[in-house]
Amino acid sequence: MDKDIIFTIPKDVTHGRGYVYSLQYHIVWTTKYRKSIFIGTIETDIKNYLIETLKSLDMNIIAMEIMPDHIHLLVDCKPQLRLSDAIKILKGNTARWLFLNHPEIKKQLWGGHLWNPSYFVATVSDRSLKQVTDYINSQKTK
Repeated sequence: MDKDIIFTIPKDVTHGRGYVYSLQYHIVWTTKYRKSIFIGTIETDIKNYLIETLKSLDMNIIAMEIMPDHIHLLVDCKPQLRLSDAIKILKGNTARWLFLNHPEIKKQLWGGHLWNPSYFVATVSDRSLKQVTDYINSQKTK
């Protein structure tokens, strides 16, 4: 019984010391009660702040869209990164920064909480990477 074993290495892999990886995650989180907060200059400000924060976490942005009531990210990151901690930092830091720079939005939120406590995350393979990227990029056109 001869069986052909085919193993292919994806094109976009990163080499570390003693390991090779390709980790992409689609992350989505929403504002509390789906309040439309990210409009006008707040949208641009939060996008710029997220870019800085993601860089500091050593996460590479593949796609990002800021919707009025939620955020879509498609990121590439190292296996040493603990994703739940990174999301906690992203949500916590952006909320604090946003309340300091745009205190007027706190009045729109009951209890002063910006984010819904939950989030969505899914791994993305090299086969579905383009589909997820296209999906995120098409959010504003829907």
